[in-house]
Amino acid sequence: MATLHQTPDLFALSDIRGPVLRPGDDGYAEEVTGFNLAAPHTPDVVVGAAGADDVVAALRWASATGTPVAVQATGHGANYPVDSGLLISTRRMTGVQVDPARRTATVEAGARWGDVLAEAAPHGLAALCGTSTDVGAVGYTVGGGLPVLGRAYGYGSDLVRSFHVATPDGTLHETDAGHEPELFRALRGGKHAVGVVTSMETELLPLRTLLGGAVWFPGEHAAAVLTAWTGWIRTVPEEMCSSFALLRLPPVPQVPEPLRGRFWARVAIAWPGDPAEGEELLAPVREAAPVAVDTVEVMPCTEVDRVHTEPQDPFPVRESSLLLHELTPVAIRTFLDQVGPDVPQCPLLLVELRHMGGALSRPAAVPDMVCARDAEHLLESVAIVASPSDAEAVEHATAALRTAMTPYGTGRTLVNIHGAPGDTADRARAWTPEIHADLLHLKQTHDPADLLRFGHTP
Repeated sequence: MATLHQTPDLFALSDIRGPVLRPGDDGYAEEVTGFNLAAPHTPDVVVGAAGADDVVAALRWASATGTPVAVQATGHGANYPVDSGLLISTRRMTGVQVDPARRTATVEAGARWGDVLAEAAPHGLAALCGTSTDVGAVGYTVGGGLPVLGRAYGYGSDLVRSFHVATPDGTLHETDAGHEPELFRALRGGKHAVGVVTSMETELLPLRTLLGGAVWFPGEHAAAVLTAWTGWIRTVPEEMCSSFALLRLPPVPQVPEPLRGRFWARVAIAWPGDPAEGEELLAPVREAAPVAVDTVEVMPCTEVDRVHTEPQDPFPVRESSLLLHELTPVAIRTFLDQVGPDVPQCPLLLVELRHMGGALSRPAAVPDMVCARDAEHLLESVAIVASPSDAEAVEHATAALRTAMTPYGTGRTLVNIHGAPGDTADRARAWTPEIHADLLHLKQTHDPADLLRFGHTP
């Protein structure tokens, strides 16, 4: 691969409307920094794309010079540091156009889910977003996208109608179920393996409000609450979306005073149906143990962040996931032995079990590369990595939890929250062997030089 100082400088990028920056330039650090501060980027050059034409021009230059390419909007999924090559930053591409008659939104590559929700709400519509509306809509979707309301409506990628995507040779494609369907398939669950999406059109939901929030219990009641929750989820309609989490919250101002500096068991719910029915369904959870804080209420869809209350400020994070089958009593005991109240020095900030199934278990109407439809639960862990000693303790706890829970797993992870990708075999855990082979074939077709090699690729 040619290095940048061997290329004809950056003259080929001079027509790009957005900034073209190298280390030491004003604005470089701001341009490359994403939400996850544990994966600092130091590319040789960053292009702050102002539109699809900039993305195409940057890729043509990369192809001509053999320069590897990464793409970033918000950096929530930045689990792998980009330490060379070209980074295409799409954070200026924030356009959102809602078509209320067709119930769709056309979303540019750098728009966040909060942008989409704000444009959709005046029309009585909502987007199928994840647990944080600060996340980039496109990056979330090409990884499949696990929504807060997933059991009710399916994966985020299930609602996509089309993509505009630039492949590494600098060709801009418009792809949907009828036009280049294999490319369309790869962009729904294959992440950024075959191209850089410049915009997408996705369906919106006719939904104004939902019943959502969380019931918080003192952590010493974790076993009782988890046992009650695992029994309760077997009885609820598929539209009831919920998770159980253990949280060891630090004593910092960013955490609300009632929760700060304590160990908690939490059940979060999101219900798009009749609020009175949702409240009635929730009663057994509230009876599982003494309730300390209860935030469940009817809220506008624009305020869906209140369900999971994820951090809004960037921080150094290590995350990991594992897809699980049924949570048997032995699996529950194993889980608590690893991260429950009898493990006071556990360094994991959050360990969450998401209830899958429902619409998440049904095949997509158009073939895709999401390989989580057979899972009944998602196990996710999140930790703050602020120092080398933190990193060592977090890696040990993360690996121990994954090893302990693997016997109850499907063998796979979710692309978006896989965590730092390891070797080829580790990255392949996000897909079945058949889907992985298909994705690898498509990558070799559209990216034979493997320019898009950063992050989670096959």
